[in-house]
Amino acid sequence: MADYVPKVKICGITTLEDALFCCEAGADALGFNFAPEAKARNRYIDPDDALRIAEQLPPMILTVAVCVNEPITIVTDYLSFLDRVQLHGEESAEFCAPLGYRAIKAFRAAPEFKLDSMRAFSAGAYLLDAWVPDSRGGTGKTCDWELAREAVALGKPLILAGGLTPANVAEAVRQVRPYGVDTAGGVESAPGKKDHAAIEEFIRNAKRAVSVS
Repeated sequence: MADYVPKVKICGITTLEDALFCCEAGADALGFNFAPEAKARNRYIDPDDALRIAEQLPPMILTVAVCVNEPITIVTDYLSFLDRVQLHGEESAEFCAPLGYRAIKAFRAAPEFKLDSMRAFSAGAYLLDAWVPDSRGGTGKTCDWELAREAVALGKPLILAGGLTPANVAEAVRQVRPYGVDTAGGVESAPGKKDHAAIEEFIRNAKRAVSVS
């Protein structure tokens, strides 16, 4: 796997300035959080504002709507102006099926979580995040990397999330070998305030993790 380089998604984008900087720094995907609970961490963006940002992005950048337990009509509406939808709630396999490859199904590594439960979902990719009671991502808690490595072995593109920062993302990539890595709070100077230097370092460390190991 000499040519292996993970994809990098920066989530919690709320401004055009941050979005364009992420693109220039080498991010592969940007996440726009439409879940109301994201307001508590200042990472919520109105879908109309996300559309205006998406229209000004360079080509080849993947845009992702992050949502929780939305009706299928709302989810499909998001897909009318963004490339993928990341489902962070209790959406069923039946709910995900018609979305096909455009769905990224998120799972939280709760104590009772079973990897085999992921197989029922025909999403284009899985995302594995840390588990914190009463919270769906963005907590800053590190995911179980051993479990994530086992999830990679399922054969579906696996995006690793949960507590990733510029300081630990290289080691996470070396240990897990995920398809991609995802961060929001790990590149912020305050809740919802992106730190451009941290974004640059995160992307650099993630993409060079294997080549310099």
